[in-house]
Amino acid sequence: MRSCGMLLPVSSLPSPYGIGAFSKEAREFIDALAEAGQKYWQILPLGPTGYGDSPYQSFSAFAGNPYFIDLTALIQEGLLTKEECDQADFGTSKRCISYEKLYKNRFPLLRKAFKRWQKKKGVLEAREKLKEALLEETQDYCFYMAVKNHFQGKSWDLWAEDIKLRRPDAVRKYQKELEEEILFYQFQQYKFQQQWDGLKKYAHEKGIQIIGDIPIYVAFDSADAWAHPELFQFDRDNLPEGVAGCPPDDFSATGQLWGNPLYRWDYHKKTGYAWWMRRMEYCFQLYDVVRVDHFRGFDEYYSIPYGSKTAEIGKWEKGPGIEIFNQMKKHFGREHLPIIAEDLGFLTPSVLKLVADTGFPGMKVLAFAFDPGTDSEYLPHHYTRNCVVYTGTHDNDTARGWFAALPQAGQHKALLYMNGTTGEGPGVNWDLIRLALSSVADLAVIPVQDYLDLGSEARINTPSTLGGNWTWRMVKGELSREICQKARRMARLYGRF
Repeated sequence: MRSCGMLLPVSSLPSPYGIGAFSKEAREFIDALAEAGQKYWQILPLGPTGYGDSPYQSFSAFAGNPYFIDLTALIQEGLLTKEECDQADFGTSKRCISYEKLYKNRFPLLRKAFKRWQKKKGVLEAREKLKEALLEETQDYCFYMAVKNHFQGKSWDLWAEDIKLRRPDAVRKYQKELEEEILFYQFQQYKFQQQWDGLKKYAHEKGIQIIGDIPIYVAFDSADAWAHPELFQFDRDNLPEGVAGCPPDDFSATGQLWGNPLYRWDYHKKTGYAWWMRRMEYCFQLYDVVRVDHFRGFDEYYSIPYGSKTAEIGKWEKGPGIEIFNQMKKHFGREHLPIIAEDLGFLTPSVLKLVADTGFPGMKVLAFAFDPGTDSEYLPHHYTRNCVVYTGTHDNDTARGWFAALPQAGQHKALLYMNGTTGEGPGVNWDLIRLALSSVADLAVIPVQDYLDLGSEARINTPSTLGGNWTWRMVKGELSREICQKARRMARLYGRF
């Protein structure tokens, strides 16, 4: 069935407290999606973020970002006061997130809320409720963060050796000493889950489904790597033998060094890919559809020697291939799983075959379609129905910014392809949106910035750069009724509503 949706990170929602949250503004955005004839809201990963603020480098694959907890809801519960929240310094910009100020000022508020909640519930009842409500892996994260704070925020490889290696006596010792801090992190996860479940239910009532996003890899500085080193290519000291990245290409002369630990796929196979089944169970609870980032890593992954300064030296290794997805379909008892394969970039025949064999829809990005002199696979006349088309993703410039940066020959080709003109391209955002919606792709997802016709200042992320990413926010009222009605008419015109 043909449908369409919008892409907007939760962090980019408007809110009075420094970052988008599971708040009234999130529900208003869902209302706007429904008014605009949309069926999907695509977001970025919801995990807790660390240095660099990237949602693709999370402290856990089984935990949520406490920044997204709605403080207004905590006020309504009597766990905070409006005065306390209003006095906190989250920055003055409605357009840009200040992660430094969030880090310094949000956690003290959450600690106050936790203390009051614990007092209201009673200490023993509170502890039992938190323990019952959270997955074992989520509790690993809470323990991890408590120990991490004990060691002044250092990564687990820099902790005292006994707890770094999770020796049983050390685990018991730190669990006892840090019990209150562990409970604080459990409280955050409890509130995150409670509020997200309410927001997702509201979306469903409005006919909107959630497309989530997960990175294929976990971060080295994570509860996943610390609690389960057997899952990764680690040496005897639990340090990586190799790390993830991409080799040099036309976009980066030294490649991309991500630094994530690589999976020990032979171990995963022996367990029937049990950890991956647990991970996908968690994802399917959070989301209706799951986009899996860097899907080609299941076919082949690029291994870079640990300690390398760039990604120039590395080698391709074989991943688990179709076997993991056959196991997944068996585990969930479904032949057709709601997964989108992020199959962008240089793709070998074996990667293309893997995507085809899974049956998952791949991605088509119009921002990649108009290189002069090429008949790009991203041009709509090459599409099949089983794909998802985007004007751009979180890693691309906005439609307006992209078009402005195109060489003149590329602009000329794009304009001819879209509307047969050689003009200056005013409203090129709507030309691209129309091209996506009119294509045969079953699903079309458009970043909100493109509906708003914003320039490069609204870009979410510029890959391989540190600083200035993941900060853009939409201003309240910016997605106007006029824009929503125009989007609705276009969705209806092309049979997506």
